[in-house]
Amino acid sequence: MGDDLGALRDETLAALAQAEDHTAWDAIRVGTLGKSGRLTRLLKELGRMSPEERKARGQALNQLRDELNVAVEARGQEIAAAALDARLKTERVDVTMPASLAPCGLLHPIMRTIDEMTAIFAAMGFSVAEGPDIETQWHNFSALNTPDHHPARTEHDTFYLPPQNEGAPERVLRTQTSGVQIRTMLTQEPPIRIIAPGRTYRADHDATHSPMFHQCEGLVVEKGVTLGHLKGCLIEFLRVFFDKPDLPVRFRASYFPFTEPSMEVDIGWSRQTGVVGGGEDWLEVLGAGMTHPRVLANCGLDPAEWQGFAFGMGIERLTMLKHGIPDLRSFYESDLRWLRHYGFSPFASVTLAEGV
Repeated sequence: MGDDLGALRDETLAALAQAEDHTAWDAIRVGTLGKSGRLTRLLKELGRMSPEERKARGQALNQLRDELNVAVEARGQEIAAAALDARLKTERVDVTMPASLAPCGLLHPIMRTIDEMTAIFAAMGFSVAEGPDIETQWHNFSALNTPDHHPARTEHDTFYLPPQNEGAPERVLRTQTSGVQIRTMLTQEPPIRIIAPGRTYRADHDATHSPMFHQCEGLVVEKGVTLGHLKGCLIEFLRVFFDKPDLPVRFRASYFPFTEPSMEVDIGWSRQTGVVGGGEDWLEVLGAGMTHPRVLANCGLDPAEWQGFAFGMGIERLTMLKHGIPDLRSFYESDLRWLRHYGFSPFASVTLAEGV
C-alpha cells in the first residue's frame, strides 16, 4: 500500500474515532467512499495507468476500500447504539409514579348511558342479553311480523350481506336489537325480563342519524302482563334516568309490526331552551307496545298463555338529551377535547344511589 493510501487510511480512521453523532459520521463516509469521495476519485484514476501499475494499484485500492467500509459500518453502529442509550435514559418512565399523577382515560358518554340503563332496569329485575350484529332476515324481520313489503326491508334502508354459500339465508347488519328478543324467546323459558343494548346499522347519515348507532330494547314475557305494567316500567325508567321525579310522560297510539297495541312515548320538553321536563312541548323518545301474538307464536310460545311487552330507544338520542350534546356525529369523531368535556371517570361506578 502506497504512502498516499496509508495516509488516507489513517486520516479516515482517526476522523471516525472522533465522530460523535450521525451527522459527523455521515460526512466522513460520503467524503471518503461517496461518489465524489477521496477513495472513489483514486479508483477512477486507474484507467490512466499501464496494465502492470493498474493491477497492483487496483488491488491496494480495493483492499483499502473493503477495510474502510468495515470500519465505517462498525462506527455507525456504535454511534447509533450510543444515541439509543441516551434516548432511553431521557425518555424512561418511572413505573413507581403514583397512579393519581398518571393521565387517566375517560368513559365515553354512550358507554356511561348503557351502564345507567343497566343499573336502572336491573333494579326492576331485568338482565342483559346479547346477540350477533349480523342477523338473518328471519330473526331481524320475519319473526317480528314484518312483511316483505315493509319499507324497513328495502335496500336503501338496510345493509344486506351476500349469503355465506348457495342456499344459505340472506344476512343483514341488524337494523334493531329485536333479534336478541327473538333469540331469547327461542332459547329461554318464560318468565323473561331482559334488555338488549348494542350496535345497530341503517343506511342513514346526517346531524341526527348515523349508519351505525346504539339501541336498547327491552322485553318482558310473563303471565298476566298488561299495558299498565308497560307504562309503569317506562315512566319509572325515564324519571330516574333524567333525575326528574315529576317528569311528564305521554303515551300516543302508533304502529309497529311486532307490537299490538303500539305506542310512542313522549316526555315534557322545552323547544326554546331544550330543557327536559320544562316547558309545554312534547318530545318523542322511544317506542313500545304489547308483544304481538304472532311474534310469540313464531317463537313457540302460546299467546293464550303468555303475554308480553317490548320497548326500544336510541341510546345516542337519550344521551344527547341528558347532557345537552347538539350533534350526533360528535360521538364518533374521536376528538379528545370533546371526550374530556363529556366523558366520565372509569372509576365512578353507576349506582341508583347516585340518582342516575
